[in-house]
Amino acid sequence: MLPKNHVLFRLISPPDIGKRGGPGNGSASTRAADGALSALEHRKRMGTLRRLAIFGALAVAALMSTRSSSAQESPYIVTYDHYLEEPGNLEVEYFSTFGTQRGGNDFHAYWAEFEYGVKAWWTTELYVDGQTTFNDSTVFTGFRWENRVRPLAQEHFVNPVLYVEYEQINEADKIIKEVEGHDVQSDHATPNAVARQTLDHELETKLLLSKNAKGWNFALNPLATKNLLPSAPWEFGYAVGASRPLTLKASARACNFCAENFIAGIEMYGGLGDTQDLGLHETSHYLAPALAWDLPSGWTARTSIGLGLNDNSHRMLVRWGLSREFAGFGEMASKLFGGR
Repeated sequence: MLPKNHVLFRLISPPDIGKRGGPGNGSASTRAADGALSALEHRKRMGTLRRLAIFGALAVAALMSTRSSSAQESPYIVTYDHYLEEPGNLEVEYFSTFGTQRGGNDFHAYWAEFEYGVKAWWTTELYVDGQTTFNDSTVFTGFRWENRVRPLAQEHFVNPVLYVEYEQINEADKIIKEVEGHDVQSDHATPNAVARQTLDHELETKLLLSKNAKGWNFALNPLATKNLLPSAPWEFGYAVGASRPLTLKASARACNFCAENFIAGIEMYGGLGDTQDLGLHETSHYLAPALAWDLPSGWTARTSIGLGLNDNSHRMLVRWGLSREFAGFGEMASKLFGGR
């Protein structure tokens, strides 16, 4: 293997230095081979520099660009509408949940999302989760891989989207991205050192139903989740939401604080038991006003306050998040790695 400084040494050294017989005594074929090697290495360096330059230019352009999607972001944090990510676009999101805990320590759970538009009808997303329980510890709790597929391209009376997610999370996870089965607040009182020892592999499915009418969005998400252990039952839950921009009239100029940039909504979500005990017995439910601030630059801020509706629920779940869409990320990555 050539040393790392081989190219620099050859560029600054006299011809044929170090060859048997001294300078000028190397054969013509040897000098030709060395020249070809140097030219190849030079082309490789220039190719790498060009790719880095393309990446830098496109990254700056993405940061300065405005959102290309025509649909506004929704204020929902648990509920989904029928919109998917634009093909080739990447959306990076961070969310936090502060939860109060009866009989235990309050907690701050957080997760990052990387959402990519593969096709106009298919969006895929990776989640990475963690949490800090006050007076306890901070732990990494796992990851999730989500896929959403929209089978009908045009707008319909009701727009369905199929949702499938694989989860590999431990039982210390507290992001409460959904509520299912007999999930109750006391589940989160277990110390992290104990809860993190149990690792769950789960498959989660949802039918995302959504409709727009006179500026409003209405969404309903029934869900069914199965722990991949053969003996585990199917668990059921729901999320429902409604939202609307503060005004439907757009301003004549782009602005950050215009009323049309704010989308207010409300969502409700909870568990519906499982195949062994279907119903509302020993389930938790939340009602959550929500607000999104959709900036022309592509940034979106969201906040939500979830209020527990029974004794099985946390008294309060305060959520906030920030997201940024990068238009043309797929094309940028293709150019960077030599695609066409």
